[in-house]
Amino acid sequence: MSSILENRIPPGWVGGFAESNPAFAYPDPDLTSLPMLDNMDNIDLLDRQQGVKWPEFSWQTIQGDEKSRCFQMFSPYISRLGYTNEGRVYSIICPQQGACSPTFGCMNVEVTVTGQRGWANEDTKEIAADMTVEGTIWFSPSAQQKDSVKKAWRLFSKFGLDFPLSKEKAIKVTTHLPQNPNQPIFPLRDGETKLFKSPEFARHEAEAWHVANLSVQIGPIEKTGNKIVDEFNEMVMFAFNAASGNMLQDGNILTWNVWFTPPKLVNRVEWRTHALRWRKSIDADHGSPTGPGTDPRYFDGTEFKPGDALGKDLKGAMTEAVHNLEETEKNKLEGFFKKHF
Repeated sequence: MSSILENRIPPGWVGGFAESNPAFAYPDPDLTSLPMLDNMDNIDLLDRQQGVKWPEFSWQTIQGDEKSRCFQMFSPYISRLGYTNEGRVYSIICPQQGACSPTFGCMNVEVTVTGQRGWANEDTKEIAADMTVEGTIWFSPSAQQKDSVKKAWRLFSKFGLDFPLSKEKAIKVTTHLPQNPNQPIFPLRDGETKLFKSPEFARHEAEAWHVANLSVQIGPIEKTGNKIVDEFNEMVMFAFNAASGNMLQDGNILTWNVWFTPPKLVNRVEWRTHALRWRKSIDADHGSPTGPGTDPRYFDGTEFKPGDALGKDLKGAMTEAVHNLEETEKNKLEGFFKKHF
């Protein structure tokens, strides 16, 4: 690491929390002695942070086919790690972004951290944290102008059914430790993932202060208890996964290497309003307030096209490649209403 980056580290670091329990140490940090805390309950304790300038995500667009693996950097600084001067982690900001479909309009996609625990050590650059997260998807206000969405919204309201037009009524996607559906807690650990090799365009070794990785397996959608709402939510998820290359498909594993910039001091007011500021920006279709990410690409740099994965994933159910996702979604929506109404 260059001395320029070292000189940018602000004063105030004390340290010591990482060494407070021998079980915390690498090569296999055990954090089970720490309680899983709500992500927003201890913002007043935060002193320092490490920003994720390069959040590099990866997933298989066709489950089980490593050649289908896709790489995409989300918007810069979309995530960050917050901790005390002693190094105890008390908050982790995770990604949210927008995804758009010609028929359904734009949707908000947020990985909501529901619990966390861990430590950071600026002296060694090591970090170790555990997390629980929940995926949430809901239609942005711009989607309300789409005929198909307005039609569904009116009908849902008429029958007193919840429609995913806010985070409170969002489609909720469960997650868990890869290969262990009974364990909702998964680790954030030092270094790049060892599950696969990342292409050079997804690596930032020369620029970053540090890198860590995490992997989470996508579970099923949470049931609402209403068959109509659950079926509609499944249909929306089908459309989202078709457009995103099965990023949140049940059973898929979403991995990201988080490349950090040097530590900075925390503005606690800004930390509390970070998620809201992002959400308002996405809601207004202004994109990401910290700048755009990259388009998804395969390992060789070839651009990912949603129709490629959708056609293969349907395993021959469609006789030709999906060139018009809008029409597919519209037909599914009309069939849904004919069936139920």
